Amino acid sequence: MKVKVLCRNPDDYVRETTRDIQRVPRNYDPTLHPFEVTREYTRALNATKLERIFAKPFVASLDGHRDGINCLAKHSKSLSTVLSGACDGEVKLWNLSKRECLRTIQAHEGFVRGICSRFCGTSFFTVGDDKTVKQWSMEPPGYGLKEEPLNTILGKAVYTGIDHHQTEGTFATCGQTVDIWDEQRTSPIRSFNWGVDSFSCVRYNPVETEILASCASDRSIILYDMREATPLKKVIMQLRSNTLCWNPMEAYNFTCSNEDYNLYTYDMRRLDVPVTVHMDHVSAVLDVDYSPTGKEFVSASFDKTIRIFPKHSGHSREVYHTKRMQHVICVKWSADNKYILSGSDEMNIRLWKANASEKLGVLTAREKVSLNYNQRLREKFQHHPQVQRIARHRHLPRDIFKQKRELREMKEARRRKEQNVRKHSKPGSVPLVTEKEKHVLAVVD
Repeated sequence: MKVKVLCRNPDDYVRETTRDIQRVPRNYDPTLHPFEVTREYTRALNATKLERIFAKPFVASLDGHRDGINCLAKHSKSLSTVLSGACDGEVKLWNLSKRECLRTIQAHEGFVRGICSRFCGTSFFTVGDDKTVKQWSMEPPGYGLKEEPLNTILGKAVYTGIDHHQTEGTFATCGQTVDIWDEQRTSPIRSFNWGVDSFSCVRYNPVETEILASCASDRSIILYDMREATPLKKVIMQLRSNTLCWNPMEAYNFTCSNEDYNLYTYDMRRLDVPVTVHMDHVSAVLDVDYSPTGKEFVSASFDKTIRIFPKHSGHSREVYHTKRMQHVICVKWSADNKYILSGSDEMNIRLWKANASEKLGVLTAREKVSLNYNQRLREKFQHHPQVQRIARHRHLPRDIFKQKRELREMKEARRRKEQNVRKHSKPGSVPLVTEKEKHVLAVVD
């Protein structure tokens, strides 16, 4: 015989403290909640609106340089330490948590062209217009002692970039040639040249550490293997690439910033067509850096904006700008995936949040649950027209807005003209060229 008994346990409905929220019994049977999707849609819409309201990405400005910032570098072991080089030859070490300058070094005469940290974090290297490569200690000199480099190498030409190996005591510089150096020697152990006048950037692959890539003045991107005597292959594009950055999670992918306002993600196993063309900037793209997760990258442009792109998306998910910020020369993504650093012409280093609406500081358990719930709702309803419209809307400066509209009209006119030519030509005489294939001229092995 079954006997039904009423059971009221006070733990199910009585608050533990007077400040605790009231406990409400809830039946999760879906048949009892026919309007659940409607309510969730309203919540997703409100969550998207609140995300845009609280999107305040600017965190701090580090001022102290007396000339434009030309290069930035992350400390390989410390999250809070950043190095910057200016156009007057000055190098500064910054503490991001305190937002203050730790040291100032007059490193070079003329521009500081490149700066990088050693893999162990004990020292860093700089190159400049005075044709020298200098190694500096990360620790300040003792009281009363003069700031002197640990090592100085005098070269034959101006060096325009430098990068250090991930695990060994070797580094690479670029200028008229790409040189591989041993820290213990004053002459390069290997030099690569492929009929190119000069190089603007060289980068080690963070995964396959023997692979390098460089951007050359003849509009080409050249790949090297330190174990080989000659370069591997190069891809020649329509316009010159300024810098490139390897994906830290995928050994074969890299993204380059180009003079034609676009960025291109390549697979080094197949260079004839880029994987993705990233279009949104309205002027030359000067620098690019990947997030440590490899899912996104940030780009700096001559159009005075910073944009964040998902690696497989052709358009940016975020754009950062301020009234005072001028041409952005260099940009870095912090190693904890939370911040972005940008250096620009008007002598300031700016610190931004990677996620514009993220709350800084310690979150309570209820805040974490609420944020995760809202995030899931936004993902669930991200393709609904109203949610999508609010989420992707960004206010742009008037000049950039006009330039973007003008570029769109020019592109549409070219496409319309090409369609008309194809329509009135012999079938097959005007080939259909995709956007990815337009920008690559040749691949040379």
